[in-house]
Amino acid sequence: MARALKDSAAITRSSLLNLEIRGIIMTSQNANAPNVSAWVAASERLGSALVLDIMDKLGRKHQAIKNAEPRTVRKTTVGSAKTLLWMDFAHDDPNTYELELKAVDSLKSNEVVVCATGNSDRSGIWGELLTTAAKQRGAVGIVTDGGVRDVGQVEEMGFPVFARYVCPYDSFNRQKVVAYDVLVEIDGVSIRSGDIVVADRDGIAVVPSEIATEVLASAKAKAEQEDAFRSAVKAGSSLVAAYEKFHVL
Repeated sequence: MARALKDSAAITRSSLLNLEIRGIIMTSQNANAPNVSAWVAASERLGSALVLDIMDKLGRKHQAIKNAEPRTVRKTTVGSAKTLLWMDFAHDDPNTYELELKAVDSLKSNEVVVCATGNSDRSGIWGELLTTAAKQRGAVGIVTDGGVRDVGQVEEMGFPVFARYVCPYDSFNRQKVVAYDVLVEIDGVSIRSGDIVVADRDGIAVVPSEIATEVLASAKAKAEQEDAFRSAVKAGSSLVAAYEKFHVL
């Protein structure tokens, strides 16, 4: 019988391997799904830095993924996380792609694929064909601490990719998905399916779903304050006076 997993701790790759061997399927669907459409609608006003400023004030000071860089289009990407946990291996496995294909087939509109590999450098786990399928299902980007490939083709498709590195190797018999919609960790940040992802050239912010509504409202308010600060400085105000009035920087 499966043991209950605490939601406060990320599922480790080794524990999931044990679950896989025992034939146990563990998922962690997010029960507090935020209004993703509201986040997407506000995406032109938001950036990872602004969102992280708000979470700093809420005491959430470790919500930035810093080891994944934009590899294709450079635009702000906002969506709901869809988590995939990957494992390295080195043996013949004709079913390497099994869970990977199921995970991509289950993608929904405005989701960002989040692939946790444990900083693996074994292969390029994401490429043009997966992008084609993801776009058809309405996904809006991918974030991974692993490798990607086909970046030229994916860039032509206008699909945002944030990855630690680029690698031409196929994942077959090198890496595979061992679970999806589970709690994962990248760069010290815990991520669940349904959390909000804001990714741009500065970095990647992960907003836990339970505070997403509060963070969005505060981020929009700060964006308005920054607009007022900017206008005041352009009109001749000193930085000291503008900061004392608007309290943003």
